[in-house]
Amino acid sequence: QLVESGGGLVQPGGSLRLSCAVSGATFRLYDMGWYRQALGKQREWVAKITTSHITTYADSVKGRFTISRDNAKNTVSLQMNSLQFEDTAVYYCEASRIGDRDYWGQGTQVTVSS
Repeated sequence: QLVESGGGLVQPGGSLRLSCAVSGATFRLYDMGWYRQALGKQREWVAKITTSHITTYADSVKGRFTISRDNAKNTVSLQMNSLQFEDTAVYYCEASRIGDRDYWGQGTQVTVSS
């Protein structure tokens, strides 16, 4: 089970930190990712952190967002800085591992508005 938290309303240029708590799985064996889906658009990949803590980012968020994981707490976080109107979306946490299906959270809404 994946449960996201930390979404909300923020002004342009502001920051938010999203968290995803994982239960029922061996967290450290899964690559973790964040995706987002804006209203009327397809879900898009935002960031990924592997089991070896290697991180990758979509070009649209590179330099503004930071993904991290805490294997002791079974959590993955997404620090979002310099938020822009275009970052408004529902953000989803995903756990993936070769040989297993992908697991998704229910999503948390992030709204960037003045």
